[in-house]
Amino acid sequence: MAKKGKSISNPSKKIFVLDTSVILYDHDAINNFHEHDVAIPIQVLEELDNFKSGNDTRNFEARSFIRLIDETSKQKLISDWISLKSPGSGKFKVVLNERPLITNAEEVYGKGKTDHKILNAALSLKEEYPDKKVVLVSKDICLRLKAKALDLNAEDYETGKIKNVDELYAGKTELIDFPIEIIEEVKKQPFIDAGEIELPPKNANHFYILKNKRKTANVFYNNSLKTISAVSTDAIFKIKPKNIEQAFAIHALLDPNIKLVSIQGNAGTGKTLLALASALEQRKNFRQIYVTRPIVSLSNKDIGFLPGDAKSKTDPFMAPIWDNLRFIKEQFIGDDKMSEKIDELIVTEKIAIAPLAFIRGRTLTKIFFIIDEAQNLTPHEVKTIISRAGEHTKIVFTGDIYQIDTPYLDSESNGLSYLIENAKNHPLYAHITLHKGERSELANLANELL
Repeated sequence: MAKKGKSISNPSKKIFVLDTSVILYDHDAINNFHEHDVAIPIQVLEELDNFKSGNDTRNFEARSFIRLIDETSKQKLISDWISLKSPGSGKFKVVLNERPLITNAEEVYGKGKTDHKILNAALSLKEEYPDKKVVLVSKDICLRLKAKALDLNAEDYETGKIKNVDELYAGKTELIDFPIEIIEEVKKQPFIDAGEIELPPKNANHFYILKNKRKTANVFYNNSLKTISAVSTDAIFKIKPKNIEQAFAIHALLDPNIKLVSIQGNAGTGKTLLALASALEQRKNFRQIYVTRPIVSLSNKDIGFLPGDAKSKTDPFMAPIWDNLRFIKEQFIGDDKMSEKIDELIVTEKIAIAPLAFIRGRTLTKIFFIIDEAQNLTPHEVKTIISRAGEHTKIVFTGDIYQIDTPYLDSESNGLSYLIENAKNHPLYAHITLHKGERSELANLANELL
């Protein structure tokens, strides 16, 4: 039963109750509520115990949170309020199996389900501290709706979320009625001092389409050098850009001074194909090419339940990457030497195609590293991948922020959106959003009409 007691501190402070989905998204979540207090239902610890083994990010998050709680509590009882270490932070505790006196979620929704016990933990705190606002924080929409039906405040975990995702940085700007003499000069000179022309102020590497009637120049603005240069539309590894957005992407992928690239776009815009062709074009500059993607389990089951060895379990998930490589190889039909070279790159693992979990722990030095379907990563995963980059490594993230398969992620909270928003002004970074589908007219119909 919930205990009646005094408020733990200032009445203006809140008590946030976190569920498992929040911890698996961000193990440091308890330190992100400023002066407010944070409570964890005991059922969350029980669920994290089931997640602590394995190589997925959620396993890492579970282990990291358990260690964090152990370090925070030291010799104290975690069933009592414990001060968090960060200056100005509130307190923390684990809520045991409390039964609220007024509203019991298990009586309303049914007994035995962990979610309902988590709701009861929050409801018991609401009764115990009536002068405080108790808020359930969850990335599970259904759980939030159930909480609100019981007159319990509930909200999503907002840390790392991007506001106004429809206005997310696109990497390019079209300028109309641009001075025609500048457009002509761009075509003649390799570089032009950006200070001599009237470009909108930018603090980032950026692509521009300069237009004046029928005259057009496609340029790249280098923020470090403060110069603009023409963007080529030439083919790379026999893959020719089909629109200017693809040419912009290739320019960023080939630029040796840009170490981090993101390409965002709908299915069929050529994200993965362009990244893979660019890697092959520069194969002599890198020790190895890694192409990977996160595996999103089927029906929330681990892939361990699938038959066969590790390769046969993961091959279906990696098939789209193999399809792109096969398409590139088909461009060299009749060129036996190059076809054999591509096969040799695969056999010798100069090109390594594997799930993201299999890449963990490997040295990322002088690697061209492509992460496909990056929208299925959390912000923490993206940060971890980039932080492991060694010397002379280039990292490319591709994905569609509106096509997410991972539970509890959306267009605002996924790692790709987080990267685009937070890295956009860095001199080592370039981004381009691809809008025009090039797979087929039928594929475009699906994107535009359905």
